Amino acid sequence: MKKSIVTIIMVISVLGLQAQNRKYIANFPLVQQYYNPALTGYEGSVVKSFYRNQWAGFEGAPKTVFVSGELDLADRKLLGKGGAEQDITTNGQVGARQAFGLSVLHDEFGAFSENQVFLSYGSSVRLSENISLRWGTAINYSSQSLNGNKLVVDQEVDPQYLSAQGSNRMSKFDLNFGLSLTADHYYVGYAVQDVGRGGLITTGDTFLKDMYTRKHIVQAGYRTAISDEVGLVGNAIYRYDEKLKETVEGQLKVVYQNMLWIGGGYRNDLAYSLTAGLQLNKFQVGYAYESPVGDAKYMTQSTNEIMLSYSLKPRSRSSRQLTTW
Repeated sequence: MKKSIVTIIMVISVLGLQAQNRKYIANFPLVQQYYNPALTGYEGSVVKSFYRNQWAGFEGAPKTVFVSGELDLADRKLLGKGGAEQDITTNGQVGARQAFGLSVLHDEFGAFSENQVFLSYGSSVRLSENISLRWGTAINYSSQSLNGNKLVVDQEVDPQYLSAQGSNRMSKFDLNFGLSLTADHYYVGYAVQDVGRGGLITTGDTFLKDMYTRKHIVQAGYRTAISDEVGLVGNAIYRYDEKLKETVEGQLKVVYQNMLWIGGGYRNDLAYSLTAGLQLNKFQVGYAYESPVGDAKYMTQSTNEIMLSYSLKPRSRSSRQLTTW
């Protein structure tokens, strides 16, 4: 029964050209560059990864693995002669900064699987001592596959099912663009993904040819110290495209000594989330638990998400200098 429920949902999603095309990430503030290439290198040189197990307990339920690396060229100054770290600051820096990023995402949902690769570039120009204007672009590659032999349906003679039998594959190249305004305590950005609606370069089968469309994304975040030991961080993201329409997410968390954090979030009509994390010098580990509501309430199973990251820069222990989003 569980297998039937998941596969029926999957068939509706894939054959209805909705698929798992909009990736939901509970810890979305920690992977800003995935949504907006202008934020590549915003936190310096860092390696990030997360594993998301959605609707845990259902056979064929969505699972997502993500790994990314960002290199801020300014961080080359962090390593002095002999590899010793130097204490430097970018405040007051004049001119453009440049950063490169590589992100890889693998997603599985029943008989459906997807691989995404983003190669991004970001640059920033100081508008004042604390405010920068950033822009960025990314080449994105996506490969979709549907193993029709794994589908479980009530009517095997259904024309849509018959057309999906066997192995179906499609891949495409497209471009992303983004702009953002950043400072030590806040950021706001706008990005467009799949500028060419997935049609710049497309190869393979056409079973998902109408799935891709241009996506609009707005992100914002603010962090501030409440005291010498406690800080407050808020983030929000808005996404829209003509097929899946709009999704709004918000997250608020409390940070203690720039080391421990706990918070909660909400995705409109889809899920509530609880998050917690630990930050030790250059390492950060986070966990998120999601409970479905609204349009997703028929899925009674929860979602678990684990995040790991390593930063080239050592992190401050003072909440007056918050270093986490």
